[in-house]
Amino acid sequence: MGFWRAIERYPLTRQLVVRYSPQPQERFFIDSAQHAEQEQVTVTIAALDARQSRQIFGVPMARRGIQPIWLRIENHGSTRCRLHVVSIDPNYYSPHEAAAANHFSAGRRLISLGLLGYLVFLPLLLLIPLKILSALRANRKMDELFRELAFPLRPIAPGKASEGFVFTGLDVGNKVVHLRLLRVEGPIEFDFNIPVAGIDADYEGRELQSPHAADQIVDCDLYELFERLESMPRAVTGPLGLKEGDPANLVVIGEFATVLRAFGARWDETEVITLKTSWKTVRSFLFGGEYRYSPVSPLFLFGRSQDFALQRIRESINERLHLRLWITDLRYDGKPVWVGQVSRDIGVRFTLKTWNLTTHRIDPNVDESRDYVLEDLIEAQRVERIGYVHGVGECDRKTPRYNLTGDPYFTDGERGIAIVSGSRKEAAFLDPPVREYSHA
Repeated sequence: MGFWRAIERYPLTRQLVVRYSPQPQERFFIDSAQHAEQEQVTVTIAALDARQSRQIFGVPMARRGIQPIWLRIENHGSTRCRLHVVSIDPNYYSPHEAAAANHFSAGRRLISLGLLGYLVFLPLLLLIPLKILSALRANRKMDELFRELAFPLRPIAPGKASEGFVFTGLDVGNKVVHLRLLRVEGPIEFDFNIPVAGIDADYEGRELQSPHAADQIVDCDLYELFERLESMPRAVTGPLGLKEGDPANLVVIGEFATVLRAFGARWDETEVITLKTSWKTVRSFLFGGEYRYSPVSPLFLFGRSQDFALQRIRESINERLHLRLWITDLRYDGKPVWVGQVSRDIGVRFTLKTWNLTTHRIDPNVDESRDYVLEDLIEAQRVERIGYVHGVGECDRKTPRYNLTGDPYFTDGERGIAIVSGSRKEAAFLDPPVREYSHA
């Protein structure tokens, strides 16, 4: 141990070894940790961002797509409980797997010196074994650290607590964590919505809770809700409002945080449009890469661009679902009502209507995209009720309408409705008020 410390002490010889300097004693993340309690079990949780995980574990874990989540579970009950770790992330990493993904490679470091470096420092080539041996030493320390800091997957006895890290896939912006504990009395489930630094989400700085004056808010019963939703604009427009685009085919009811949590486990937020994010988008477009938080272009409803947008992508940025939402002046059951537009990108085509001469080609069956959102919320158990309301206007395949970039679409004319839930629920159908509703 003294030998390695002596080498690392001097600037010249320090370059010939691999240094591993984690700071596991740091506990700054606890200040922003979230807490929840149910049935005599208390859970404390924090999701580390890229900077924090690198400081604690000594390696850039975010570059490998790995994110540590810190948990502390206190069992104040009379029976044992156990964390169901797959509920957090079905593809979680074991401690050794996470460490192995971040191991130092002496070969890469030697190559980085380049031929000139070898010629200049030829006498030092005899010390190359130090580089290799120190990398192996650092990797062993890394394995031990990851194992020591990992959350222990064993039952938690009554009156005891367990804490440690679970190594999950990387999420930034908004990380939704579902946590399930198994007990003799039956499982307990917790849901957390954890902000994680790393992106500039498009909704930051916007008034999403109360953009309308108090005297403009309309509290609706079910009958009035359907009547007013039917009279909403049937489609989005461009900035001047002169031409209709994609249909406004979705309604989501719930507080912003609840909406974000409902979609957060399966959908990603979008970043603001900047030079940096535009370049990342172009790079993903050209090389077919994945950019989960790619900005979406602004569309307009009620005279303004979307209040926020979400997306769900496949392996390529050219294949994704876009969801834009606008908050309205309506409330139902005390909850904000959002009107949205959703479409599915299925490819790219040439166009003269955009600055870059290309645009995403949408699936012309926009009802499928609308229904996919409802199906996805049902599958995630994040919706109380779903239903449909008139308002978009019907058009068939033979007489389609067109969006702002000239893509045709057809629809049955209905808007999907989803009343989202802050906790997991089985969905029920939302029937319109048949006795009063004129179109039922």
